[in-house]
Amino acid sequence: MKLLKKQISSKDGSGFISLLPSTPEDLWHTYNLLQNGDLVRCTTLRKVSKESSTGSVTSNKVRMNLTIEVTKVEFDRDTLQVRISGPNRAESEHVRMGAFHTLTLELDRQFSIEKLCWDQIYLDRIEEACNPEKGAEVACVVMSGGLAHVCLVTGSVTVTKARIEVTIPKKRTGSSGHAKALTKFYDAIYRAVLMHVPFDKIKCVLLGSPGFQKDDFFKYLLAESVRREDRPLIENKGKFVLCHSSSGHKHAIEEMFSDPNIMSRVTETKLSREIEVLNKFMRLLDTNPDKAYYGYFHVQKANDELAIDSLLISDELFRSSDVVTRKKYVSLVESVRDRGGTVYVFSTMHVSGQQLQQVSGVAAILRYPLPDLEELEDIAAAHEAGLIDEDDDDEEELTDEMRKERENARVREDMADMGL
Repeated sequence: MKLLKKQISSKDGSGFISLLPSTPEDLWHTYNLLQNGDLVRCTTLRKVSKESSTGSVTSNKVRMNLTIEVTKVEFDRDTLQVRISGPNRAESEHVRMGAFHTLTLELDRQFSIEKLCWDQIYLDRIEEACNPEKGAEVACVVMSGGLAHVCLVTGSVTVTKARIEVTIPKKRTGSSGHAKALTKFYDAIYRAVLMHVPFDKIKCVLLGSPGFQKDDFFKYLLAESVRREDRPLIENKGKFVLCHSSSGHKHAIEEMFSDPNIMSRVTETKLSREIEVLNKFMRLLDTNPDKAYYGYFHVQKANDELAIDSLLISDELFRSSDVVTRKKYVSLVESVRDRGGTVYVFSTMHVSGQQLQQVSGVAAILRYPLPDLEELEDIAAAHEAGLIDEDDDDEEELTDEMRKERENARVREDMADMGL
């Protein structure tokens, strides 16, 4: 992503930026920058009809600049395209004010985004997208039977470059069908790796499969690269790392990153750091739950106690159409950073981000245990039921039923301590 122009007020954060996306990942960053109410300006082609003095109508496609107010934004995970819809907000010779249009943001086509307030999350996203050192970090090939996926894993997106399916018959005495189908399968993976893997950008290529299929394919790849004289594969054979995966499906990529031996090879990548901290959080949930909280209310309470060491948050929460909800999470992130905590923003385009989304999308690893979790759960339940306000969670605001339940819980605790 190239930042062409940036004009943001230091007083209220309003202003605009002009960007030029150059990779599919840049479009994912763009999708995360857009929200309802933003003004987007870019060039587009529109069919314009003109009527002559004789009454004949002619139609031509005209390239024009349109400025629309975003009312709907979509991201296609398969084609990696961003589509925005909304009314026209700038005078145009060919398009009337208020007319609804849909624009598709494309690679290598400049556009500008104007907001009433560019908060810190937006600015961090722009800095990450415009970092020249970003790009494909790891390539992954998972295979099982006759199914294989070739993927590129970047800092924010796992892009499927090729899906390969070949029917492989069972081994039969006197039949060569199994061997021929297997060779065809390996050849398809070989061609996909050669075509889609940018060896000049990646740190390593992970080959994963159950059993020894990955070993057989790697032997095939080495032999074929020499026979065909494919220099990219010959010169980068040291980047291939063999590891175990349970299947040839895309979700098996996370298993490979969970392997400590693999993590040591890709320790500098953004995804590996996210998976490492997520695994640490999951382990703490089992072994020391007083140091692992999830859910906004619990995490916010831990932040009030200056207890958060690492904050794990999904980028899905920042795409909320509710401005108040978004500001709530932005404020949480800024507060944790100001108090010395580390913030990890997980992309829902990765399996790790989807896994975090299953536990509310926000979680925290604490510096020290906060054992009064049961009390926090009572207050959180009261918040969800609308019994108390968010700014006032004192005990006197609890209902009689909740006080009684808490007293019963304490009595049960005391009886258990006495062995009764």
